[in-house]
Amino acid sequence: MDAAVLFAAWLGGAIVVLTPGPAVLALIAIGAAQGRRAGAAFIVGHLAGDLWWSVLALAAMVGAQSLAPRLFQGLALVCAAYLLWLGIAAMRARADRGGQTIPIARHPLRRGLLFGMINPKSYPVTLSVYTALLGHDVAALTWSNAPLLLAACFAGFLAADAILVWLVGIPPVRWLYRRHELWVVRGTGAMFVFFALTTAWQALGA
Repeated sequence: MDAAVLFAAWLGGAIVVLTPGPAVLALIAIGAAQGRRAGAAFIVGHLAGDLWWSVLALAAMVGAQSLAPRLFQGLALVCAAYLLWLGIAAMRARADRGGQTIPIARHPLRRGLLFGMINPKSYPVTLSVYTALLGHDVAALTWSNAPLLLAACFAGFLAADAILVWLVGIPPVRWLYRRHELWVVRGTGAMFVFFALTTAWQALGA
């Protein structure tokens, strides 16, 4: 497999983890309240969810070539629409929605696992990111290459998780998050809108 495709899969895995969203905000909140160790436990638990949603996203992309292209196209458009809705809602967030206090996580590993597996927007985010980065190389996405692609994505997860665990313990990061939470949410929304439009553009074959 082309190294560029593997790098795109690695980058996609890293972006899925690093893109600000509920999981990242929960991680920062837990890390700010309970320290880096609790944050690391949360992110390790969440890793199972990242892997699960990536399996589904890559299966959809691979299956698009051999099973049901129209089904994949429809799924991509639905995910893009949902992601666009989330992004616009986040960009329109008001100040009175910020500053919520998140309860102490007594079992951060368990909370991360549950959070990762049931997060309702993990699949559209993952599918949109991978489509944006791998859509132009879709001919290289085959069932035989899927394990290698997934391994590259997993390596991206680990690299991004290491960065997040390191960042969550830095006092300036916690201070900036608390002071500028509203703009973090709006910036997240802008990124979601970008990925949604990119996904729709590629799904329609533009």
